[in-house]
Amino acid sequence: MDIFGIPIQAFLGQLLLGLVNGSFYAMLSLGLAVIFGLLGIVNFAHGALYMIGAYVAWFALEKFGLNYWAALVLAPLAVGALGIVIERTLLKQLYKLDPLYGLLLTFGLALIAEGIFRDQFGVSGQQYPVPELLQGSTNLGFMVLPNYRAWVVFASLGVCLGTWFLIEKTRLGATLRAGTENPALVQAFGINVPLMVMLTYAGGAALAAIAGVLAAPVIQITPLMGSNLIIVVFAVVVIGGMGSILGSILTGLALGLVEGLTKVFYPEASSIVVFVIMAIVLVIRPAGLFGKEK
Repeated sequence: MDIFGIPIQAFLGQLLLGLVNGSFYAMLSLGLAVIFGLLGIVNFAHGALYMIGAYVAWFALEKFGLNYWAALVLAPLAVGALGIVIERTLLKQLYKLDPLYGLLLTFGLALIAEGIFRDQFGVSGQQYPVPELLQGSTNLGFMVLPNYRAWVVFASLGVCLGTWFLIEKTRLGATLRAGTENPALVQAFGINVPLMVMLTYAGGAALAAIAGVLAAPVIQITPLMGSNLIIVVFAVVVIGGMGSILGSILTGLALGLVEGLTKVFYPEASSIVVFVIMAIVLVIRPAGLFGKEK
């Protein structure tokens, strides 16, 4: 059976691979949306934090023998702590300034991080093994799906939906949103707004680190792995709506699928299809699909 002349096995197989890529897009765009939506910072260092998360997992395995599951806990804590240092020492000076200053600062931090890691580890890349529990594959009939890639999809969806629920449906999330919209009023109720802001940035950084650990067994770990992905992720956030958490999740997954299908029907356009969609969306709806017009 064919679909527009394409064997159904190739069609469905590429669709699943697109869903895996979309899971990474959703995870990374989620962290960006959390930081921008709650703090108003365009965090260009997000790709570098993603890269550092992957390197923490690799370093923990190589030097201390800590396995993948330990890295899933350690990397978000380590990168979240780095996020706290960045927010307390640098970003807190910029909250009352134009968002462009935050973009330039975080872009500079990303370049510094890439330079340091290139100096220490080179550019050839490091391999990270698939954890023993998730090795092997499952025959779906139309394709053989590696078990680890299936885990990436389910883990990403779990983290994304859990974060959305925390921010949009809980009292803590309501307090976070109120603290960023009217900090003086929230401070008057005895809530430590600077602490909330600091933990919000740390949480966004931790989400990038989780994505880095999930990506480590799938791709080579290199200092440039974040910069190669962050432009696409920014396009995802713009299409979904800057600051829209649910929009980033849904758009990330959808664009991963669109990119996968484009590789089947017109491979030459697969590297630009996300940006074409972004241009069309910005013309029709400048605030993004899920963003709010100001």
